[in-house]
Amino acid sequence: MTVTASAEAAGRERPRPKTRLGFNTRVSFPAGAAARGLREGIRLFAAAEALGYQSGWAYQRHFDNYLSSPLPFFAAVGQHTTRITLGSAVIPMRYQEPVLLAEAAGTTDLLIDGRLQLALSSGTDTWDAVFGRVDTDARTEGQRRLARFLAAVSGETLHVVTEAAVGGPVPGTELKVTPHSPGLRERIWYGSGHIASAVRAAQQGLRLITGTILHDVTDETFPEYQARLIAAYREAWTAAHGTTPPPVAVAASVLPGTTPELRELYAAYDRERRTQGPAASRPAGALVPALTAELPPSFLMSPVYHGDPDSVVEAVLADPGLAAADELVLFLPPAFGLRENLTLLTDVARTVAPALGWTPAR
Repeated sequence: MTVTASAEAAGRERPRPKTRLGFNTRVSFPAGAAARGLREGIRLFAAAEALGYQSGWAYQRHFDNYLSSPLPFFAAVGQHTTRITLGSAVIPMRYQEPVLLAEAAGTTDLLIDGRLQLALSSGTDTWDAVFGRVDTDARTEGQRRLARFLAAVSGETLHVVTEAAVGGPVPGTELKVTPHSPGLRERIWYGSGHIASAVRAAQQGLRLITGTILHDVTDETFPEYQARLIAAYREAWTAAHGTTPPPVAVAASVLPGTTPELRELYAAYDRERRTQGPAASRPAGALVPALTAELPPSFLMSPVYHGDPDSVVEAVLADPGLAAADELVLFLPPAFGLRENLTLLTDVARTVAPALGWTPAR
C-alpha cells in the first residue's frame, strides 16, 4: 500500500537530517549458488560505496540460503572497498563463543582499517538442539555472553595464569584477546526490538540500531513505538554517561518506484509481506518459516513505503520513528537479486535521500 504523510504524524518531531545512508542485506542466494551469491554481495557493497552510501550491513542467518558468517565476508568486502563501513545487523550472542568472536572481530577490523560496525542482540533458543542447551533462558544467556565479549573486545584481562603448563605462558601472565583493535569497542551496536532492551543498551554504552520487527507493543503503531524507543534510549544514555548520545540507525523498507514496472514490483512485495509476514520474499530453496503471517501478540512489522518517489519521501518524513533516526538503513527484500538491489540503491540515493538531508560521501 502506498503511504502518504499526515499532518499529525509530521508534527510530532522535526525530522532529523539523515547524516548517513546505509542498506541491510541478507546476502541471499538460490539453492546451489552460494559462491555466486557471496560474490554478488561483494559487488553490492562496492556499488553502494560508489553511490556515496556510508554504511552497508549484513544479516546473519544460520542453516539457510543467506549469509551465516559475516566477519569473513566483511574481510573480503574490505579488499574491494575503501570507505564504506561494514556492519553486522545482527549477530545473536546466544550462540557465539565470546572470546572467539572478539578475536575474529579484532582481526577483521584491522584488516578493513577500522571500518567494522558490530550490531549484536541477545538471540533466541531456536537452534538449541544444534548448538546445545543452557540452564538459563536465551535472553539471559545472550546477555551473559555479550558482557564477556565486551570485556574481551575492550582489551581487558580475561584470566591470569596461575599454573605452568607445557607450551603455555609462565604463571602471572595476563591473558588478553589479540589482535586488539583500538576503538572497536566504541563501534559495537545493539539491535533492539523493544524499549527495555534499548535502555539496557544505552546503559551498557552500546550504539542503537532498530529494525523491521518490534515487540512488547500494546496500543501504539509501529512508528509511534519506534520513536518512543529511540527517545528512551537517548534519555538513558544521557543519564548513564552524561554525554550526547551517539547517532541512531533505523532499518526500513523504503522503495521508490521510478517506473510503473518498479512500482508494481514493490507493491507486490508489500502485499506478500503483509500476507505472509516473516515468510515473505525468500530466495529459491530457502527454508519455510513455521511462523508466517500470524506474528505473536504485541509483535509488529514495519510498514513498507512504496509508490512514486515524491509520495515515498512524504511518507518517510511523516514517520516519527524514521524522523528520530540519524541514519536510514534500507532493508533490501531478501529475494531481490543483484540487479534489483542495485536499482533500488541507485533510486533511493537519487530521489529520496537528498530530500532527507543526506549528502553522499565522496
